[in-house]
Amino acid sequence: YLRFIDDYYKLYKFKEELKELEGFGEKSIQNLLKAAENSKNNSLEKLLFGLGILHVGKKTALLLADYYQNMDNLMNASFESLRMIPDIGDIIAKSVVDYFANPNNKELIMRLKNLGVNMNYNGKTKQIDEEFANKTFVLTGTLKMPRNEAQELIEQRGGKVTTSVTKKTDVVVVGENPGSKYDKAVELKTEIWDEDTFMEKIGV
Repeated sequence: YLRFIDDYYKLYKFKEELKELEGFGEKSIQNLLKAAENSKNNSLEKLLFGLGILHVGKKTALLLADYYQNMDNLMNASFESLRMIPDIGDIIAKSVVDYFANPNNKELIMRLKNLGVNMNYNGKTKQIDEEFANKTFVLTGTLKMPRNEAQELIEQRGGKVTTSVTKKTDVVVVGENPGSKYDKAVELKTEIWDEDTFMEKIGV
């Protein structure tokens, strides 16, 4: 039943046949079909990752979706345009151009569109902030906000988050009980923000 990606959205045609498969009862089939229908509303980056474009992982898919905002823009992007995006090198740029140059892949995208699959980026566009843009951050200690939320706020403003304090680290955000990363920041004379300072900088 699944030969191409878009066949996932046609499984409803085979409800009776699916019941014959081991482990597929009425409830599991309904859950499967519901998941397929709900996935039509996913943001563009999830679709890009799901297409399996060579060298395009989750992070790269998000970069592309955020930069181009919709599938049509990305499909028409040139090699030179792709290379202008930070962290997109020659190999990834060529892979994306080659993927969308393939008529079979273009046809797949059209079939997905016709099935109602979302082709737009639903996330927040980066708000470039000089306090964060092109800077490397490390989060350490126990923060009041979830760490993934803090990372998202930094990335939305043009910064990036890594796990180790090095000479290339610009700012270390310190929560309670920070440990060795705080000590390393002091040793390297890296700029240190407590969580209140961080919250003030991001305007929360």
